[in-house]
Amino acid sequence: MSGRLFVIGLGPGNANQVTPEANHAVAEAEFFYGYKPYVDRLELKPHQIRIASDNREELARAKEAIVKAADGHAVAVVSGGDPGVFAMAAAVCEAIEEGPAEWRDIDLQIVPGVTAMLAVAARAGAPLGHDFCAISLSDNLKPWDLIELRLLAAAGAGFVIALYNPISKARPWQLGRAFEALSAILPGTTPVIFGRAAGRPDERIEVASLAFARADMADMATCVIIGSAETRVIKRNGKPALVYTPRSATGRRE
Repeated sequence: MSGRLFVIGLGPGNANQVTPEANHAVAEAEFFYGYKPYVDRLELKPHQIRIASDNREELARAKEAIVKAADGHAVAVVSGGDPGVFAMAAAVCEAIEEGPAEWRDIDLQIVPGVTAMLAVAARAGAPLGHDFCAISLSDNLKPWDLIELRLLAAAGAGFVIALYNPISKARPWQLGRAFEALSAILPGTTPVIFGRAAGRPDERIEVASLAFARADMADMATCVIIGSAETRVIKRNGKPALVYTPRSATGRRE
């Protein structure tokens, strides 16, 4: 008998930003698989079981959860933010594609959540008000040359860019390199938002111009949003500035 498999987005960390749909899925599941800081957010009942693992074990975690669901259990795989944005939904789909045919019969429900760039954007104003994209700076699963190519293409096309996984102890140089590359295309006045732990008690939102943006202003818990040439900053007396990208765009001027 096939069980149910939920892939749940828990949002950026504030309990108020967890959707009712996600809470209903948590209430239905028996077993919870995920990166330890994410499964530790859950307030579970005595019959519900956590199975925590390291952040780099996504595919193994997905397969273990699928096996448990295939045995007839109600299983949840949890992610921070949205599970479909650089998170566990893709790993689950990959495991199903590579696995035995019966895995395709599992009742799969992917439950969306508030992803980091949306939480950071809401704190800063409306930097994603026009066309934007999201790029992960992690080169664990793709080469840096490809990342840099995508950065330059996105900036050249006028997209606001949300950077996930900007920096870590194992990857200390990529964010600085990204700023250098983008400085060849974007004005030095382009706003850069550093949004750390948006919505949590340790939240920190900083805005700098690209000319003065530094890699040490971010850590792994930071989502960095780099504006386009159209993005504006509205200064306000005694209040944080508003960063927004207008709903219209002029395009290139030759």
